[in-house]
Amino acid sequence: MKLVTAAEMRELDRRTIEDVGVPSAVLMENAGRSTYQILRREFAELSGPVVILAGRGNNGGDGLVVARYLINDGFPVTVFLFTSRDQVRGDALVNLNILEAMGLEVEEVLGEDQLSSVGHRMSRAELIVDALLGTGLNSPVRGLLAQVIARVNQVRTPVLAVDIPSGLSADTGEPLGVAVEADVTVTYGFTKLGQILAPGRDLVGRLWLVDISIPPTLTRDIKSELAEASEMRTLLPPRPFASHKGTFGHLVVVAGSEGKTGAATMAAEAGLYSGAGLVTAAVPASLNDILEVKLTEAMTLPLPEAAAGRALGAGALTPLKDFLVDKSAVALGPGLGAHPETQELVRALVRDCPLPLVIDADGLNALAGQSEVIKGAGGPRILTPHPGEMGRLLGISSKEVQSQRLEVAKNFAAAHGVWVVLKGAQTIVAAPDGYLSLNPTGNPVLASGGTGDVLTGLIGGFLAQGLSPWDAARLGVYLHGLAADYLEEVMGPRGHIAGDLLTWLPELLMEFTQARFPAIEEEICLRLVTS
Repeated sequence: MKLVTAAEMRELDRRTIEDVGVPSAVLMENAGRSTYQILRREFAELSGPVVILAGRGNNGGDGLVVARYLINDGFPVTVFLFTSRDQVRGDALVNLNILEAMGLEVEEVLGEDQLSSVGHRMSRAELIVDALLGTGLNSPVRGLLAQVIARVNQVRTPVLAVDIPSGLSADTGEPLGVAVEADVTVTYGFTKLGQILAPGRDLVGRLWLVDISIPPTLTRDIKSELAEASEMRTLLPPRPFASHKGTFGHLVVVAGSEGKTGAATMAAEAGLYSGAGLVTAAVPASLNDILEVKLTEAMTLPLPEAAAGRALGAGALTPLKDFLVDKSAVALGPGLGAHPETQELVRALVRDCPLPLVIDADGLNALAGQSEVIKGAGGPRILTPHPGEMGRLLGISSKEVQSQRLEVAKNFAAAHGVWVVLKGAQTIVAAPDGYLSLNPTGNPVLASGGTGDVLTGLIGGFLAQGLSPWDAARLGVYLHGLAADYLEEVMGPRGHIAGDLLTWLPELLMEFTQARFPAIEEEICLRLVTS
């Protein structure tokens, strides 16, 4: 599903009107009518008064169309216009004139002295329709509008937001000063990035997407998407009847050091659970006996250690390169440790190995301040940092990463020619050609040590089976989060460990491939309404 910024939505509107020839008044009518249809569906028991808060722009005009349909259906409606009537222009003015011709007295709200009365009316209403500010907002809300938004959030009356909750950034999902906390949002044409990104995801409530006659053909240049179950199913590698273990690739997991054999174990097992035909864990020689016991289905490759022991050393490079000659993909980093020889080994592999690599954890830490190694890599590279690791790669704080997640992931991927999986709530997958995928699955079940190792193994397993880096990353991230959603659904949100994701993965994949996840796959309660 395409996701757009405010500027992209503005351009889509312009092209629909100017290039395709759909009148702007038709777009507004479609928006208002569809919003009313969703309103009646979401609030089926509605019978009492409805308060509509309208601004002076097109968002307010959409709200005025909603008011007309409510009146035509016999509902008592109050419209508060938060500007003087002579400031309203274009299609919004047309709809204001229609309402007044129908006999409705639109009440202008121009000063703080009127807010007490507005608040009283809102508290007595059965529904508030928020049509104050639209997706074009790009500066903090102040003054009268900020105060009325605060009052909307104080009353207990349900709120339906027109296109986007007023005050919410359509690009970042952050409140611009203050934002309406909606129960339902009806958005137009295409979903906005800020409606998917936290905290906007929570502020929109139930999100409905409606068609207002913007042709999908205009979206060819839109590079942001929301990962969807229907597409993710198509990415699952096929399992032909006449296949064998060699059909599904051989993943090599370069991982483990003293105290961190669990990371190597989970990454290797995840590679197997993903469907890879063969998995070998390449580990420090003195830990090999431990991994032989912990891993039953995966093979092990004992490698020379650093001088201090129990961590991979510089001498591991040549035998590892020789072993990789006929393999399919590499997962590099889980539990490797920070020994200088190990870090030098990582950098040599990243630079020279021609196989697809997924790089995580200590593999990423070895690259901090060494971006020239990534740029000169000998094959496709997927990096899977959490915000702290991303910050170390860039020399900034994790707080700075979190404040600009989309830009950080997108810019790093483009600058270094890699695929970036920036982990966190709504993990971002960024490709070097500028494409972005936001992942809707996952929950705090994943807030447990080892879940990142599972993700590394899943992505590595899909690479080994021949998926492109873009598809392997998106599918791995989606199923990793979906496994957490499945666990929460069937067993509750507490008491889970990373290994549970793997234990339940076969059952989840069976349910997933048969599309039996209506409750789980509607993670953001997104609906497509074409009326």
